[in-house]
Amino acid sequence: MSWQATLRTRFQGLRARLAGDRFVRNVGWMGLSELGIRVSRLLATIILARLLTPEDYGLAAIVLTTHEFIRVFTRNGIGDKLVQADATDVEELCVTAYWLNWLLGGGLFLIQTIGSFAVARFFGNPKLIMPIMAIGCTYLIYPLAMVQTALIRRENRLNVFSLTNLAQVVTDNLLTGGLALMGLGMWAIVLPKLLVAPIWVLMMYRYQAWRPVQAFTIRHWQRILGFGSRILGVELLNTLRENIDYLLIGRFLGLAPLGVYYFAFNAGLGLSLSAVNAMGVSMYSDLCDVRSDPGELQRRFNRNLRTTALVIGPLVALQSSLAPLYVPIVFGAQWVERGAVPVLILICLSALSRPFANAASMLFRAVGLPQVDLRWNLIFTVLLALAILVGTGWGILGVAVAVMVTHLVLQPLYLVWARRLLHSPGRELA
Repeated sequence: MSWQATLRTRFQGLRARLAGDRFVRNVGWMGLSELGIRVSRLLATIILARLLTPEDYGLAAIVLTTHEFIRVFTRNGIGDKLVQADATDVEELCVTAYWLNWLLGGGLFLIQTIGSFAVARFFGNPKLIMPIMAIGCTYLIYPLAMVQTALIRRENRLNVFSLTNLAQVVTDNLLTGGLALMGLGMWAIVLPKLLVAPIWVLMMYRYQAWRPVQAFTIRHWQRILGFGSRILGVELLNTLRENIDYLLIGRFLGLAPLGVYYFAFNAGLGLSLSAVNAMGVSMYSDLCDVRSDPGELQRRFNRNLRTTALVIGPLVALQSSLAPLYVPIVFGAQWVERGAVPVLILICLSALSRPFANAASMLFRAVGLPQVDLRWNLIFTVLLALAILVGTGWGILGVAVAVMVTHLVLQPLYLVWARRLLHSPGRELA
């Protein structure tokens, strides 16, 4: 067979797989979205790296970390329940979910407003109060479209989800760069998070026709929160785990080291985490479709794992190996002098195991066993926090080593646990 015929055969095989493999198509849409996001974020990061001081980065890290600890309550499993629910129950569950989201959003707005004073006192910096309060206003915007978002995920229309994410985050990044050029300091990172929130609502209303037609009711709250409470527990632990290093560095090492670490984390792990999150969203929708068919569930899970490995492995290897070259060129030599490069490389390498633990989480959720995911995340979070606390004794480099080692050693064990579920579908795990 000639090379032209071989190439044509492979192209036809790839086209056939794309037509029949919804996970690959969804990852493709999410990947295109993330590519646009990364280009705009790179532009914003270059501007920020050259205009903001480590102290500005440190203040922004505290504001966004505080917001994340409150915002995690919006990742409460309400939307996941709508994705997983039987078709006959969806409409009634949507109405309850809509009002639950509004109750939650109003409560979180009040909590973050009051909490801003406590955070400012803890870190001894009153400049933290206003930005924390401002970003909290997003809780009064997103409930308008959270049901529509879940229904789009349920329908596996991740092209819509991806385009919406692209429009919102690119606008966020462009505003960040523009505000930094205007000299707004850490406000350049914080303020766009509020300004772009309406974009998500408008896009969801454009592509999903569901609207609340009934008066206030939370009739099915127990069914939704019974499922979602365990997912919320996982998300709480995820948020603690993703931010505990910032909190400990800021408390024990100071704002300037925190700023360097925050820069290295975002410059080194941002791209990989975007890919991991994109694959997680795609995988959950894909696995929910076949959760009642153990054989097909196993086949899809294994196939999606292979696809994930083919994407994440080369991406992490390329980014970590090129870090000493692109950091001084793209972001400026001052970050090399402050020791950001080795921290960036270590944090980047920790991404190698993250997508597989994330895949295991999506599997347990899809089959209705979020409590297993909760148990694992509790154990992992405690061990990671202890490792980071020990690592602070050696500065931000010690923290980076602790993060990398804990992820690479422990997360593969979770994947093994998930695969045992697939091979023993009747085994009691609850």
